[in-house]
Amino acid sequence: MATIFSFYGTDVRAQSGDLKIGLVGPFSGPSAAAAQQVLDGFMLGVETFGSKLGGLNTTVLREDDQLKPDVALQAVNKLIERDKVDVIVGPQYSNTMLASQRTITDAKILNVSAVAGPSLIAGKQCSPYFFATSFQNDEAHEVMGLYLTSKGIKRVYLLAPNYPAGRDALTGFKRTFKGEIVGEAYTPLSQLDFAAEIAQIKQANPDVVYVFYPATFGINFHKQYGQSGLIKDIPLYSSSSVDEASLVAIGDVAIGTFQATSWNFDTPAPANKKFTDTFVKRFNYRPSFISAYAFDAAQLLNAALTEVNGNLADKPTLIAAMEKAHFSSVRGPFKFASNHIPIQNWDLVEVVKESDGKLIQKTLTTMQANYVNAYVKDCNMPKP
Repeated sequence: MATIFSFYGTDVRAQSGDLKIGLVGPFSGPSAAAAQQVLDGFMLGVETFGSKLGGLNTTVLREDDQLKPDVALQAVNKLIERDKVDVIVGPQYSNTMLASQRTITDAKILNVSAVAGPSLIAGKQCSPYFFATSFQNDEAHEVMGLYLTSKGIKRVYLLAPNYPAGRDALTGFKRTFKGEIVGEAYTPLSQLDFAAEIAQIKQANPDVVYVFYPATFGINFHKQYGQSGLIKDIPLYSSSSVDEASLVAIGDVAIGTFQATSWNFDTPAPANKKFTDTFVKRFNYRPSFISAYAFDAAQLLNAALTEVNGNLADKPTLIAAMEKAHFSSVRGPFKFASNHIPIQNWDLVEVVKESDGKLIQKTLTTMQANYVNAYVKDCNMPKP
């Protein structure tokens, strides 16, 4: 039986196993809850296959990168050099991913991202060893730009954290939105008080506000924006900023806000209900989209390793099996673009209150089907 560690202390060491995976994320600080959601989703996927991905006894080592690029690189070096991992899942944020991705690629270690999809790795720096089960950072924001344009929105105010994913997000939105950007703010990654930005929004008086604020940043911004009262006149749209776990912290002020997502609790994929029911029973909270992407990461690894009969040594054959993505995704049919980013549907969801008082995100419509990220053309995929 595999020895799997999902413990939260940093001094835990795994026993040797046939397949060793390192999972890197910000398990301390403002994004700790989001890191836990990724870990829970991935571990549920591992457990689904009897703790044997591809028939191999599977060990998972958790590393805290503290949302710091230098710490992420140290964690990755430890996993590669000392722990001798076969796969690295993460790092979770684009700044930490970019700091460590070259090291992972140079070591020829498979790297599966359940969250970050930086434009550089999707494009000019694409790697045969990198696969994202999530998205490319720009995608959801491009889709929302298209959607708001189609609805006749003329004036938008944009906000995001000042790090690679934040810049990718607003670049994606501006790539497709045809109206006027009346204001644009990039806030420090440590900032949790948005009173000054909300005052600037009020003064600019846009038709809508569009933001990308993940994890605790999303909770704080949505809560403060709702409490300001502006939401009555200036609707709030976002992506990767709200999930049903964070709605508990935001409260009723989130009602009537909208978000772009490629997975939701009510996504009608055949595998999704089993996943959501099992996740709630196992962890006692409703999964987020990043939990779903992490679950798919475990499914992807299991499918590819099964196809190659657990042969970890033949990297080209294993990568070819990864590219086929023969598994039942919680999003429905799953396919990679040539740069190893999913081709997927993007839906519009709205926060509503159910009759029992619970806040949920309800899927309203599919904004774009089978959407392909913008950086495929820039990726000349090297041979492994």
